[in-house]
Amino acid sequence: MDGGGDGGGAAYNPRTVEEVFRDFKGRRNGMIKALTTADVQEFYRLCDPEKENLCLYGHPNEHWEVNLPAEEVPPELPEPVLGINFARDGMMEKDWLSLVAVHSDAWLLAVAFFFGARFGFDKADRKRLFNMMNDLPSIFEVVAGTAKKASKEKSSVSNNSSNRSKSNSKRGSEPKPKYSKPEPKDEEEEEGVEEEDEEDDDEQGETQCGACGESYAADEFWICCDLCENWFHGKCVKITPARAEHIKQYKCPSCSNKRARS
Repeated sequence: MDGGGDGGGAAYNPRTVEEVFRDFKGRRNGMIKALTTADVQEFYRLCDPEKENLCLYGHPNEHWEVNLPAEEVPPELPEPVLGINFARDGMMEKDWLSLVAVHSDAWLLAVAFFFGARFGFDKADRKRLFNMMNDLPSIFEVVAGTAKKASKEKSSVSNNSSNRSKSNSKRGSEPKPKYSKPEPKDEEEEEGVEEEDEEDDDEQGETQCGACGESYAADEFWICCDLCENWFHGKCVKITPARAEHIKQYKCPSCSNKRARS
């Protein structure tokens, strides 16, 4: 097993938010090593179902240890979940490692907030500590491989939002926008117009497509008729964003039919 008693929590008492966070990161990194790196085979071997209740410990020095629970009652620190070895042979290895990872995440939070309570962290300190820990992927996310996927998706969403923002800015510079998504106006960021903007937001939240009757959704392209001023899904009236760029005055199918009959 990796790690030693010197890195444990008994003689190590972080007293500030930064110290507790460093303690959290060290323990977390040690447990991630046990569950994801070359150490995983050694961790698997040590968790023999024939042995007594075993726990996975992470130490502040980034080492890990598989051992029996502390004999002291109550213990110096919150204890990890007992008996991780008993389920080893009854599950797929990946599922078993993920289960241990979930319990490890819960233990890390328990230890961090134990220190916070012991040394009198106030509401602001507890919130800051949680936010610092929450900025890191959980052990489960690392073990399951979802941390990298989430990072890629976040990057993709950020890029799409940036592109939409640039597109909307371009449309907003026109004398009279002919098409867009019924989004809140930029004036909501200015002082003195908050009330008016709240009313605008309420109205936009109730915007419905003049063709299908469905409500506005932020991830869909919409276009406004210059005659009746109703909004439509681009897909409902067969208008794409690229085609809309070249339309000077858009008339919806209903208004077009009215003009044709007259």
